[in-house]
Amino acid sequence: MQIETQHEDFEGHSWIGNVLRKLHIDIPLFLGLLLITALSFVILYSASTQNLDVLVKHGMRSCLAFLLMICLAHVNPYQFKRYSTILYTFGVVLLVAVLLLGVFGKGAQRWLDLGFFRFQPSEMLKIATPMMIAWYLSEHALPPKSRELVGAVILICIPTLLIAKQPDLGTAMLVASSGAAVLFFAGLSWKFIVAGSAFLGALMPVIWHFLHDYQRNRVLTFLNPEADPMGKGYHIIQSKIAIGSGGISGKGWLESSQSKLDFLPESSTDFIFAVFAEEFGLFGCIGLLTLYLMVICRCIYISWQAQDTYSRLLAGSLSFTFFVYVFVNIGMVIGILPVVGVPLPLVSYGGTSMVTLLAGFGILMSIHTHRKLLPT
Repeated sequence: MQIETQHEDFEGHSWIGNVLRKLHIDIPLFLGLLLITALSFVILYSASTQNLDVLVKHGMRSCLAFLLMICLAHVNPYQFKRYSTILYTFGVVLLVAVLLLGVFGKGAQRWLDLGFFRFQPSEMLKIATPMMIAWYLSEHALPPKSRELVGAVILICIPTLLIAKQPDLGTAMLVASSGAAVLFFAGLSWKFIVAGSAFLGALMPVIWHFLHDYQRNRVLTFLNPEADPMGKGYHIIQSKIAIGSGGISGKGWLESSQSKLDFLPESSTDFIFAVFAEEFGLFGCIGLLTLYLMVICRCIYISWQAQDTYSRLLAGSLSFTFFVYVFVNIGMVIGILPVVGVPLPLVSYGGTSMVTLLAGFGILMSIHTHRKLLPT
């Protein structure tokens, strides 16, 4: 009887394992993403002043994003490498089309209108750029030499400058950082890193000259938000008040006065972390950051386990990009970074960024679950 029971248990585990293998889902990563997404519904309900329509739309977008993630997880990583140049070129062409034919919204020209829906091609470049740089560097000996470095920098600068022209400085920074992460994981020499940092520092006066007025104001507001407390510094001041009033344990769910009384602008998008901190306090913030840390650690593990150069570089870049998302959003909400309009990953309301992020996680799952299928 004991032997039969053990045999049944083995068959049950084998059946579950076969299902998981067919779905190409990495369970630890999937559970982490699912927990963060589930938490987003809780906080969005409060941040949107209990607007069920917001939750319905967020749910539909989440389902679409998770479905895309599972579909991409089924694709062999060799196919991602094969089509990297095509996806990158197509994305750059769409960015040029945005500058020529794009529609305006909130003072920026970032969208293409196809009649039945609008989309931001810049989101595609958050994945296409690291894919392209990973493909380019994987075709050469590593660490990259001066010639390969120049080529990679040009490939990064093309979409970065086109996106900055829209203007969308936040997305441009994310695209640039995703490409730069590939260079770093490729073993870029520290002398190039130091030289590049010094060069960027020397270019700051030139970059400042080409910034739009609102972008300059964001930097000045970051340095001294109290200089204009009812104007340009209002967002960050109200955000700090919300975070500070949450204390250790928070005020409780649905008890965010800053959000309910409409003191905190963009409470369901860019500044949703401030609402979360006010309602759940320091303990809640530690819990959320722990979930993010679990996801990031799993992504790093997948990068380390990748079996070829292209997969390692791409997985490392996607992992780093997710970390940058989290760091930049929380940094700007607590006042240690300028406000650049980067949402809190998987939590903020908005479908485009969620679809892009989960597409990246789908690629990571593909890299991990297809390890034995990759050509040698």
